Amino acid sequence: MEPMIKVTQVEKSFEAGSRQIQVLKGIHLELYPSEWIIIRGRSGSGKTTLLNLVGGLDVPTKGEVYFQGELISAWNDLQRTRLRKQKMGFIFQAYALMPLLSAWENVELSLRMAGIPRTDWKQRVQHCLELVGLSKRMHHRPYELSGGEQQRVAIAKAIAHKPQLLLADEPTAELDSQMGAQIMRVFREIIAEENVTLCMTTHDPTMMEVADHVYEMADGQFNGSSGQKAEL
Repeated sequence: MEPMIKVTQVEKSFEAGSRQIQVLKGIHLELYPSEWIIIRGRSGSGKTTLLNLVGGLDVPTKGEVYFQGELISAWNDLQRTRLRKQKMGFIFQAYALMPLLSAWENVELSLRMAGIPRTDWKQRVQHCLELVGLSKRMHHRPYELSGGEQQRVAIAKAIAHKPQLLLADEPTAELDSQMGAQIMRVFREIIAEENVTLCMTTHDPTMMEVADHVYEMADGQFNGSSGQKAEL
């Protein structure tokens, strides 16, 4: 089986005044279809920067990023934007919901932005909200929902256009342990039902047992050697 994502000897540096700060230092990573991996590390370890490169939100200073065999790190902004709209979904710790729209309308907005035909909206929105356990809260606005419920709306929004890759940056950081565990169960159900691949960052040690593989990151590198997996 070919990897969906392949990151080869990737480095990333940023300018800070007259200095160059190297955030990633020779990362190698492969992510296969229907796999769930977690990139774990403290704040500042480089895990969010790596997630942004995998999602085509940024390009590496050195090295290569492939999606389904295509060298996306060499693409221009328009090409990468089109890829994200069609084949990727993003989940953030801050939920990123429109506050005046209901859960239903937030998910519907995602379909509109992805260019999905309007005739497909109703069935898909209902399915996604039911999948994340919000069948009775579909028409509530974000301020009427708990943090865990808002994150489930964000997940439904991210999967609405049927992406092949789901990228989640610290999705449980604002939640207590019970709510976080609920979100992990939702992710597992989504992977099974939607055949989506999940790459997630976290610094929460309680989340480690749910993933297929865990990568430990510190100071811009995976612990041990580039691409080494911390098997559970």
